[in-house]
Amino acid sequence: MGSYKGNMKIINFLIVVWFGSLLWLITQSVGAQDLDPRAYIRLPVKTYTLITGYSYSYGAVLTDLSYPIQDLDARVHSGTIGYAQTFSLFGLSAQAMMAVPYVWSDLSGSVVGQQQCASLNGLADSRLRLTVLVLGGPAAGLAELINAPRKTIIGVSMSIGVPTGEYSSDMLINIGTHRWSFKPEMALSQPLGKRWLIDVYSGVWLFTANNSYYPGSSERSQDPLGSFQVHISYNITPRFWIAYNTTYYVGGKSTIDGITYDDRQSNTRIGLTSVLPVGKSNSIKLAASTGGIVRVGQDFTTFSIGWQHAWLGKPAKD
Repeated sequence: MGSYKGNMKIINFLIVVWFGSLLWLITQSVGAQDLDPRAYIRLPVKTYTLITGYSYSYGAVLTDLSYPIQDLDARVHSGTIGYAQTFSLFGLSAQAMMAVPYVWSDLSGSVVGQQQCASLNGLADSRLRLTVLVLGGPAAGLAELINAPRKTIIGVSMSIGVPTGEYSSDMLINIGTHRWSFKPEMALSQPLGKRWLIDVYSGVWLFTANNSYYPGSSERSQDPLGSFQVHISYNITPRFWIAYNTTYYVGGKSTIDGITYDDRQSNTRIGLTSVLPVGKSNSIKLAASTGGIVRVGQDFTTFSIGWQHAWLGKPAKD
C-alpha cells in the first residue's frame, strides 16, 4: 500500500509538471513568452492599437529519467487578438491593454511505457495590463514627442491573468487555469546614443488558488514566480528595430491538498524580436525564443508573428 501511494505521488508530481508547463506556455503566448522588449516606450496620448498575432510552440517537458512518465511533448498553436490605448494618468503616460488568446494543441507522452496522446483547443485565459511611466515619460501629444530627446524612463505595470479560459474540473489538463494571476513589475529603459536601447524588468507572478482542481474537490496553489528580463535593441530606422531578449524565472513550486511538489522552476529563455513598419499605421512583429537553461519543466521553442494597426485620436479642444 505504501509503495502504491509512493508511485502515485511520483506520477502526480510528473503530471503536475506537465500540466503546469502547458499552462505556463499558454499563458506566455499572450505576452510572447514574457520576452517583451520596449514594453515601456513613450507614446503619444490617445494612441489606439489593434493587435493580432499567431504563435507556434513545440518542445518537451524535462523530467528525471527514473520517472514513469517520459518523452513528454507538445505542439501548441495560439491566435491572439488584443487592443491597447494610451492616456494621461495624473499627468503621466499610461497604457491599458487587453488580449484574448485561442489555443489548439497536441500533447503526447509515455506513461509507464504506454504512449498517451491528447488534443485540446479553446479559449485560454485573457490578460489585462496597465503600464505607467513614473519617471521620464510625462503625458504628451504627438507634436511634443516628435522632437523630444530620448530620456531614461522608469515604469511600473500590473498584469492580470483573468480565468476566462475553458476549464473542466473533471479533466486533469485544461486550457484555462481557473485562477487569477497578478504580476506587478518595475522597469528601467535606458537609451544609449541615438540607436541603442537597454530595457531591464523585474516582476513577480502571484497566483490565487484553484479550489476545483482535478477531480473537482482538490485545491492547487502555487508559490510566487519571479521574472527578470533584459533586452538590448537597435534602431535601424526610427520605426524598424531588432532586439536580443533574455528572461530568467524562478520559483512557482506547487501544492495540491497540502502536499508540496518539487517542481520549482529555475529556467532561462533567450530570443530575438524584430518590428518592421508597413506604411504609416501598420507594423509586423516577428519573434523567436527558446529555452536557454532549463532545470525542470518546459523546454520549448516558439515562433510568432503579429500585426499591429495604430491610429491617433483627435486632440482635445481648448
